[in-house]
This record gives sequence, structure tokens and C-alpha cells, in this order.
Amino acid sequence: MNKVIFHIDMDAFYASVEQRDNPDYRGKPVIVGALPGHRGVVSTCSYEARQFGVRSGLPISYAYSRCPQGIYILPRMKHYQQVSNQIMTIFQDYSPAITQLSVDEAFLDMTGTQKLFGDPQSIAETIKKRVYDELGLTLSIGIAPNYLVAKMASDYNKPNGLYEVTEDKIEDFIDLLPLKDLWGVGKKSLQIIAEVGITSTKQLRQVSLEELKSLFGQASAHYLYNVVRGIDPGLFGSAPKSHSISAERTYPEDTRDVLRIERTLLEISHTIMFRLMQESFRGKTLVFKIRYEDFTTSTIQQKRQTYLTSAEEIYEGGLELLRKKWNRTTPIRLIGLGVTNLEKLGGASQQELFETPYTKKRKLEETVLRIKNKFPEGKITKASLLKTEKDIPSHPLKK
Repeated sequence: MNKVIFHIDMDAFYASVEQRDNPDYRGKPVIVGALPGHRGVVSTCSYEARQFGVRSGLPISYAYSRCPQGIYILPRMKHYQQVSNQIMTIFQDYSPAITQLSVDEAFLDMTGTQKLFGDPQSIAETIKKRVYDELGLTLSIGIAPNYLVAKMASDYNKPNGLYEVTEDKIEDFIDLLPLKDLWGVGKKSLQIIAEVGITSTKQLRQVSLEELKSLFGQASAHYLYNVVRGIDPGLFGSAPKSHSISAERTYPEDTRDVLRIERTLLEISHTIMFRLMQESFRGKTLVFKIRYEDFTTSTIQQKRQTYLTSAEEIYEGGLELLRKKWNRTTPIRLIGLGVTNLEKLGGASQQELFETPYTKKRKLEETVLRIKNKFPEGKITKASLLKTEKDIPSHPLKK
């Protein structure tokens, strides 16, 4: 049976939520991130802002110089997480195998679902319509036989796009892409590619692996060799749902901004904990994943003495593992967290004999989850996710 993978990416997610919630913002350049005059970067901006050259990851001072008339908004991370949960709930109606990468994107393994829902494009149109009708948001879907090509296909017709790449058309699709649109190929690699006179993806495919190694080194060469052929190098593989719950974030540009990285860890820690509670799992093993600018990927795990019971505990554990794997100078391309070796709550497993410092926080999060499920349109906000970047404590990374 041929694999069918959807990559679903919300369109300008944070900014689109703000435009949906505030009609006066619609049709205007909305920039979510730091406020002008403060340190920080653009988290997301609306498509109207992109017409002025504003992009995610751009320092806020540059964004303001290009678009002073923009509407600048601090991120409401808790609210975005609540909307994300509603989106993922819709996705669960169409696939039991969902790999959530962040609050605004996920892979759906749709293999074998055609008899239930129809051909892939029909399913994609149904999902797009449901999300728009129920939540007032648009998204883009890429359909392909593997994760890598689906990821690139979802970007091809953004916003509100839909593009399918079949097995026999993978290289034809890649040849349509400019080199800068090859997923994961950064500025340094593009500069080297340009210096040797390569101007297209088709030309890059003609370069041998050994020649690529001499130009880029082992890890980057293998990645380029695979991506230009549409071969998935396993970047997005996930463990079975019952054994691992994880989330990760790929930055639009490599970063070594400590505050930005800490905020990412805080966001995905809450994503993981709410999924654990939603699916009634618990675990003791925390896994941290990091990918550096040269595509070198490293993981580290830590088995705790007690079960992970709150988002704050996952966050603090993630910071501890980050400090062990990162020298604070090498730019980071991706970070992720996961809880593995899960067991189902309510079974015969022994309960904790003693409360941990995080027990009360867990009870609060459970209460928030119950209320959120009962009133999905509510805006219950945890203080830790209302903080701006300058408020996030960075001491765990200091030596």
C-alpha cells in the first residue's frame, strides 16, 4: 500500500488568530512578537505585513523600520495553544496517526483512509473546509508519499493552498522549486551552491555525493543529496502514539537567541503536558532533541525518579538537557522535547507515594484542561505563558 502523508500548516497562525478575534485587524499588517523599542523578534506576521518585507525571525527593530504602520502585538501563547488543541481535535477525526510538530503544523498519515473518506485531495478539501467553518482559519496542505516532500508541498501554494505530489512526480515537483525553497537549506549552503555556479535544483541533483561532501561536510552533504531527490532522511519520524508524545519546532532561520529558545521550550512543554492529560498517559523519561545549523542532530534522555506531572517540570527538565547539549554559540535549527515509555493512567500501575513539588501545578493544569474542554471558546490563561520574552527566567542556562 502506497504511503499518503499530509503536511498541514496553518497560514500565519498567530497573526491569523489575532485577525479572527479582532475584526479591525483584518486586511492590515499584523506583527506578533516583541513590541517596537524592545528586544526580540517577529514570531509570526500576517500576509499583509509580508508585503513590506517582514518575516518570522526578523528582529523587531528591522520589522518596524520596514513597516512602521503595522499593528504590533505581544503573543498570547496560551490562547494559541487552546486554538491549536481545537485544530488537532479536528485532525483526529481523519487519522489516528498524527505527528504534531508545533502549535500550527502537523503531519497526518492518511495511508489506507481512502475507503473511509475518499481520495487524498477530497479529504484535504474536507479538512480545510471544517477548520475554516468551525474556527475561521485557513491552512495549507501538502500531500506526498513521504514527510519531506509533503512538507515542501504545503508551502508551494500558500496561503490557503493544496498541492499533491505523487510518487512518479517527486523529482518533477522539486525541479519546480527555487533552491531557496528546498526545505532545510540555509543561507550558508545557498551561498556555497551559488559560488560553484549551481542555479537550479536540477543542477544540484547532478552533483555527486562525494563532491557534496567536499563542499559541505558529511552531514550536510547527505541531507542535500537526499532532499534534491525527494528522499526523506527521516527528519520527521515519530514513535508510535502509545509509546511517545513529543513536539518540536524548526526555526525559519538558525538561532542562538537564548530567550527565543527558552520560549520555544516553554510552549512545547505545555503542548506535551496537555496531550498527556488528554490521552491519559504518563511517563518518567524525558527526551531532548536538538539539530544544529549543519544538520547534525543529537538527542539526550533523562529518566526521572517520579512521573513527570506538570508542564513546568517538563520545561525545567528540558532546560537542563539543553544546557548539556548546547554551547550557547552554535546556531540551532530545531529543538524538540518528548516523554517516552508511556503507560496508560487508570491501570494497575502503582501511584506515587509522595507528592512532588509539581503536584499542585499538575492539579491546576488538570483543572484548566477540564474547563477548556467544557468551554472551548474560553480564554483561561496560565501566567507563565503570558510573559514576554524578557520575563522568562534564563538562569537555568547560566553557568
